[in-house]
Amino acid sequence: MRYVIIGAGAVGGTIGVRLAQADRDVTVVARGAHLDAIRAHGLTLRQPDGEVTARLAAVDRPTDQPLPADTVLILTVKSQDTAGALAAWVDAPVVGGGTAGERLPLVTAQNGVANERAALRLFADVHPVCVWLPATHLDPGVVVANGYPHPGMLHIGRCPEGADDTDRAIAAGFVAPVREDVLRWKYGKLLSNLGNGLQALLGRDIPEALAERVRAEGVAALAAAGIAHTSPPEEKAERGDLVQQRPVDGEGRSGGSTWQSLARGTGSTEVDHLNGEIALLGRLHGVPTPANVAVQRAVRRAVRERIAAGAFPLAELEKMIS
Repeated sequence: MRYVIIGAGAVGGTIGVRLAQADRDVTVVARGAHLDAIRAHGLTLRQPDGEVTARLAAVDRPTDQPLPADTVLILTVKSQDTAGALAAWVDAPVVGGGTAGERLPLVTAQNGVANERAALRLFADVHPVCVWLPATHLDPGVVVANGYPHPGMLHIGRCPEGADDTDRAIAAGFVAPVREDVLRWKYGKLLSNLGNGLQALLGRDIPEALAERVRAEGVAALAAAGIAHTSPPEEKAERGDLVQQRPVDGEGRSGGSTWQSLARGTGSTEVDHLNGEIALLGRLHGVPTPANVAVQRAVRRAVRERIAAGAFPLAELEKMIS
């Protein structure tokens, strides 16, 4: 298989370098200064046990050449960028005829659960991934992965359910359990990711009661919608000692994906696809979700007003919830 990693950030960069280390044919899709750095110097992956730099083919869009028929597209952009990425790649031609949307598997290695429905509108063969991969991308050309002894765990399957030989082939070489109920794992991860917005707003000093309230609203909304999800004990047992976090060059992980978006000043975050998913389900099924809605509003305000990651006033957030 050949791999095109659409979004060479924290998750995509880690996956891309690890695939390259396994002698796979990898192309990464990036933009701006990050793309320039990868082209000039390669993509550096810093890990607890050292760092490696991979010289990867790097592009910012599909080229004029048809994609080989054995290509796997791995979508790792944040959810707010999914629509643009899908539109850019769906009609890319494939050797032998047809398009990427018609012929190639698309792997959605992203937080949230909205990407798969968006992908299925355009791609016939969609493979969701539940991503447990504690990594950070803040500087051009560099990704830091704090997971140890493995950088992450990637549950993979087909959408809406099942698994096939493509899943098993992609999983080879990774800690990547193949699951016929992969969306159940993704909904469990969604509940964990509801705290991403809180961390982006407040840093590490998050009141426990507030974090519990945000999650409880999520659990209630999923229950009302009849959506199954994994539990924290099940997830912890699955990871075991395979994915722990260790410092890299003496430093722990700075913050999660939403925190990184604020820290880098990207101008957008995934909060409307995380806490916003709970707001959506709550409105559809009559479940109040004021804490999740407030997190959405506060993060959008932080983006607009360029409030630094972790610097949103707690009292203001609590006022917005009440």
